[in-house]
Amino acid sequence: MPSTPADRRFAVWLSDPSTAAVEIARGMGYGAVVLDIEHGSFDLADLERFIPFVKASGMEVLAKVLGPERGPVQQGLDFGADVVVIPHVESAAHARTVTAFAKFPPLGDRSFAGGRTAGYGGMTDDWVREQDARTRCYPMIEDAGAVEEIGDILALPTVDGVFVGPSDLSLRRGRGAYARTEGDFADLQKIADAAAEAGKPWFLPAWSSEEKEFAVGAGVDQMALIMQHGALAAGFSAPLDETRRLLSGSGGPSADAAHTPDPADAR
Repeated sequence: MPSTPADRRFAVWLSDPSTAAVEIARGMGYGAVVLDIEHGSFDLADLERFIPFVKASGMEVLAKVLGPERGPVQQGLDFGADVVVIPHVESAAHARTVTAFAKFPPLGDRSFAGGRTAGYGGMTDDWVREQDARTRCYPMIEDAGAVEEIGDILALPTVDGVFVGPSDLSLRRGRGAYARTEGDFADLQKIADAAAEAGKPWFLPAWSSEEKEFAVGAGVDQMALIMQHGALAAGFSAPLDETRRLLSGSGGPSADAAHTPDPADAR
């Protein structure tokens, strides 16, 4: 597949360590990958191999870790993720505690590991500063308390940006299943405005055209455009639906269409 330049604004969302999915997405020009470690089928051995593979492909890695705890946050960074995304952040006070696990003292409380990120050696003060500056920490805004305290969360020095979880946010704000309602977009606008005021990026999983249009207009930094399972479902359903229409006699090509030259025939 021809490869186009990677654009980090556009991400794919993976639920398992599919090298083919990465290669296909990278060839199309996607520049980032969200690893859904929280809900996916990644284990530590997968992450140890898969994160370097994605980065060697020229794509950013956003690791949505297992939970708001020290171990998962540090593991994501120690394996080489560019961004650690922390789910289930409840408030600014909670964010202060859990995002500290992503930054070294004195800024935060990350523990040092002399592995991949340190070149399998020791540390220097310059290396610590480089790590804190290069790797990014995005708490997820998917809780009612987090969206209410979004300004205070973004003001934390251990927070580099935020990652929106629209489905959980809708449930926890009492709107039920996420349906892209006026209330949903009001919350998204509040987050976007707070991020702009803080001068920090925000990330949105934007599956629909409506979400993509909103995000672009609201200054989003990155978007996940499609989920791995959604892409598989769409890919499987299209030829099946087409063939069912043909078999039913309602979807065959017209006589005119059958004789219309196809530019692809010139290949």
